[in-house]
Amino acid sequence: MTTFLSGSRRDFLSAGVKLTAAGTLLAAGMGAGVQAAGSAANPGPIPGGGGSTAARYTLRNVRLEEGFEKEQEQVIATHTGLYDVDIDGDVIAAIRPAGGERARPGIDAKGALMLPATRDMHIHLDKTFYGDPWQAPRPRNSVLEMIELEKKLIPKLLPRSAERAEKLIALLQSKGTTFARSHCNIEPVSGLKSLEHLQTALEKHRQDFACEIVAFPQHGLLRSHSEKLMREAMQMGAKYVGGLDPTAVDGAMEKSLDTLFSIALDNRAGVDIHIHETAPSGLAAIRYMIETVRQNPELKGKVTLSHAFALATIEGEKRDEVIADLAQQRFSIATTVPIGRLVMPLPQLRAAGVPVMTGTDSLQDHWQPFGTGSMLEKANLYAQVYHTPDEFSLSRALGVGTGGILPLSDTGERQWPAPRHAADFMLVKAHCSAEAVARISPVLATFHRGRPVYGEITGA
Repeated sequence: MTTFLSGSRRDFLSAGVKLTAAGTLLAAGMGAGVQAAGSAANPGPIPGGGGSTAARYTLRNVRLEEGFEKEQEQVIATHTGLYDVDIDGDVIAAIRPAGGERARPGIDAKGALMLPATRDMHIHLDKTFYGDPWQAPRPRNSVLEMIELEKKLIPKLLPRSAERAEKLIALLQSKGTTFARSHCNIEPVSGLKSLEHLQTALEKHRQDFACEIVAFPQHGLLRSHSEKLMREAMQMGAKYVGGLDPTAVDGAMEKSLDTLFSIALDNRAGVDIHIHETAPSGLAAIRYMIETVRQNPELKGKVTLSHAFALATIEGEKRDEVIADLAQQRFSIATTVPIGRLVMPLPQLRAAGVPVMTGTDSLQDHWQPFGTGSMLEKANLYAQVYHTPDEFSLSRALGVGTGGILPLSDTGERQWPAPRHAADFMLVKAHCSAEAVARISPVLATFHRGRPVYGEITGA
């Protein structure tokens, strides 16, 4: 029996060397690149995954969902069973009932539930307080007031921003997350230093965490004269062009959005823009972006509206029309599942086919101090806000935290995991996904591309 703890990268790598020597459980080349692997909601398959040089092992006695139990056509329970899952490098190779042959090195899951790894699709890894002593945000009255405060704080945060980003990555891994989309400040105060520091942190985790970076002009694209810096950031490896409230911050909606989309088109990049503005200005911006994508079809499927609070301020036919247009132009929504006065139409967006993703935004910074880093917690919040306490609805709520990947289809057939799917998953102390969402069940272990990156794992 071999046991290792991967709570820190140093411990994990040290234990990994021992396991490699003992039973080829871990091998070099199992990780994904910093900007690779995971931007699509589809779990796989991965062309060319696995191979003779990659690790091959079996995850034994793992609990998988098998189907729904119904009573008068209503889902009342989820059936599960124990299985052995073969991992070849970065992909799932085979699935069979537990207790079969033991031709490979193994990891004993001890009946833990296997769920898709989660994705934090809106976070700011570059400017967190996390890892430092507690401090709450200062009182504020507006986004513009916060921008002025941030100009003073950033020079103090920058020297250790890579170190704090790594601590936040470790926290996300402990909650089952192996992929993130991180916004990164690009403005005159930071210059390109925030991006350089974040890339340094991510490079250290290129084998155990994947991340795509949004170049984010936090102080206003026009207001802070950041277009040149933004274009340089795209050349340095950012994958998305970010933006912020084109009317309230930049004061010129059309010029701001035209500049943003020009950068995206010139770099063949996606767009992920913060829209805090409510109607009428926020709605006008959303409609302008819909029309921009309509006129530039190469942008279809590449635009994310983060927050998009204006959608919570319209109702009836007007709301349905905007949602239909968002679906037609293949927009996606990134939300923190806000609570309070604004109730976002997230179920209506999902029903219309608009992908709804969630993220923590931040756990502890000068903007807000809330959250634990758990996407299960976000799925739980979604279920509570939208009154979905039954077995079926709880199981569907999981999708907001996994990029839409669910173990069972709506009709109860197992669709994940399957051979050739990416081996990105977590082991959870729960019987089924509905329980995991309702109870925010503890994550026991997290795996990225077949590689254990968090948790106590016992060889079997």
